[in-house]
Amino acid sequence: MSIVTLVSGGLDSTLVALLAKEQGLQIFPLFVNYGQRALNRELAACKLAMQTLNLPEPEVADLGGYGSLIRSGLTDPSLHIIDDAFTPGRNMLFLLTAAAYAHQKNADAISIGLLHESTSLFPDQTSRFLAEAEAMITLCMGRTIKVLAPLSSFTKPDVVALATQKGIDRTYSCHLGEEQPCGNCIACNEFKFEETSNGR
Repeated sequence: MSIVTLVSGGLDSTLVALLAKEQGLQIFPLFVNYGQRALNRELAACKLAMQTLNLPEPEVADLGGYGSLIRSGLTDPSLHIIDDAFTPGRNMLFLLTAAAYAHQKNADAISIGLLHESTSLFPDQTSRFLAEAEAMITLCMGRTIKVLAPLSSFTKPDVVALATQKGIDRTYSCHLGEEQPCGNCIACNEFKFEETSNGR
């Protein structure tokens, strides 16, 4: 079985790629430039993670114009990094791009690093979204391409524990894109919640 794994340089997607490798799947890592503020640091972390884990270098889908048109706190420095974080259509853009790439590579599936539905903040992070996206992708591509979310039963503490156990480090998960994580964006706050949950 072969799979296109969406990778962002963050902890969740890096773990997804490693789990696919451990299952013996043929992996096609794909990084999406959607015009995000953290592009450079995300891509650098992504390339480093794939190299460290002996995975193929990620292909880059250059869709930077999306963020120029669809402005959010993740793409536009003039907007609030948390209050304006929702980027309409972002996960569908990711899945459709990955599916088109999977079609070209004759891959069987695509994967995305979404966590347990109880942690979702936006409508494109739910199990219903994934199921309906898979149906639409099958219609668009003319054949079945599975949409997988291997971490859908995980919360962030689960991810951190498993990633630590597997030696994953030096990932980058801040939406702001500065050298030091801001500590305030949604991605950073997930790690704060993990530390609080473990009494740290």
